[in-house]
Amino acid sequence: MPDSHGLYIDGAWVDTPDTVPNINPSDTGDVLGQFAQGSAAHVEDAINAANRAVAEWGQSPLETRYQVLMAIGNELIERSGELGELLAREEGKTRAEGVGEVYRSGQFFHYFAAEVHRQIDDRADSVRPGIEIETRREPVGVVAIISPWNFPMATAVWKIAPALAFGNSVIFKPANLVPASAWALTEIISRQAALPAGTFNLVMGSGGAVGNALIHSDRIHAVSFTGSLPVGRQVASATAANLVKCQLEMGSKNALIVAADADLDVAVNAAFVGAYSGTGQKCTASSRLIVDASLHDAFVERLLAKLSATRVGHALEDGVDMGPVASLEQLEANLAWVQAGRDAGAELAFGGERLELATPGFYMSPALFTGTDNAMAINREELFAPIACVIKADGYEDALGILNDTEFGLTAGIITRSLATATDFKKRAVSGCVMVNLPTAGTDYHVPFGGRKNSSFGPREQGQYAREFYTTVKTTYIQP
Repeated sequence: MPDSHGLYIDGAWVDTPDTVPNINPSDTGDVLGQFAQGSAAHVEDAINAANRAVAEWGQSPLETRYQVLMAIGNELIERSGELGELLAREEGKTRAEGVGEVYRSGQFFHYFAAEVHRQIDDRADSVRPGIEIETRREPVGVVAIISPWNFPMATAVWKIAPALAFGNSVIFKPANLVPASAWALTEIISRQAALPAGTFNLVMGSGGAVGNALIHSDRIHAVSFTGSLPVGRQVASATAANLVKCQLEMGSKNALIVAADADLDVAVNAAFVGAYSGTGQKCTASSRLIVDASLHDAFVERLLAKLSATRVGHALEDGVDMGPVASLEQLEANLAWVQAGRDAGAELAFGGERLELATPGFYMSPALFTGTDNAMAINREELFAPIACVIKADGYEDALGILNDTEFGLTAGIITRSLATATDFKKRAVSGCVMVNLPTAGTDYHVPFGGRKNSSFGPREQGQYAREFYTTVKTTYIQP
């Protein structure tokens, strides 16, 4: 990659006087490059370009759209090793996780390339004699996409791919912490000659400058945002003022129940993967582990053994199980949560310490609290950290009550051998995604994703459900 990375607006790269460095959290001496910072004026240029382009792209031949999305997906998959390493360098997840994320991003484009051809509309007879009715879906228009730092490519792509597939133009604002993956993706998209100039735009920059300009514009037709609940509320308020469609994926406080009849090996693996993969920086992470009292001590003992064998290190080193957290700010917040848990009376059974390793980075050991209850702040608020809290439950009903006692409802899991218990859990867990004998982290791209309560707002993401957000319905009446 070059040292300097510009914005991409109306089919051209744009340099700016203001830039920010992209620092490797595994080695703070490794700078991936300088990345341009956009302004409200750049956002306005992108909005103008996107509005000009949307009519042409929205009426482009289906095969053109299919070929463009397939080509982008092919290149992501072919370069997943290279781009996965880049992603790991800028975000801190392990090389294997980075490669997997890029590969999955390619699969998103392939899936929505196929969705381009799903053009089956509906017809009906009118209640008035001799009149026919057709309904069809058309592009919603200009879509602003605001993505988070924890999945620098995948979360952006599962928004960008359907937006383009359904004929919209896009203005993409990535998280300022992780611009390299966004720039690399944009460079791939920019080489698709069939995309009219202005169909896809990259405007990097701060939320205050770029994000606010996007969400307050009345010339954008839809905003898809993934981030925190407080910012999500701001997006909802700003878009509502202009009657702009919005889709929000926000906070979570996911829980995994370990029932009395659980297989302990399955339970420990699901808890570890769910709580600590991706350094715990996942909206689907299971930070609450609700364990039946009869299995509590044995479960904790086995999980502690698993944590003791976990190797924390540079994201690109072989054999590393967990990389650093993404930034110094995040590390300091994580360590503050560890202290808050101890101050509240929870027992820090493992980890929670800053680590000094061979390269200067934002390392911490995975933390496990025991002796917690659901009223503690560490069990109420999203931590976004490699921190899990064990809550002892007195049977299934008590565990289910604890699981549902939260303002969030993204994912929920249970480990059980009982079909009856699993069936009951699927019905009564107040959550958008439910996992049985699986980690809470991990979703597929061909089915809907989203939560309940304060976790989500608006139509679901992914799969065929994506068209609810990225299209609008037109009803046509015809008298032959």
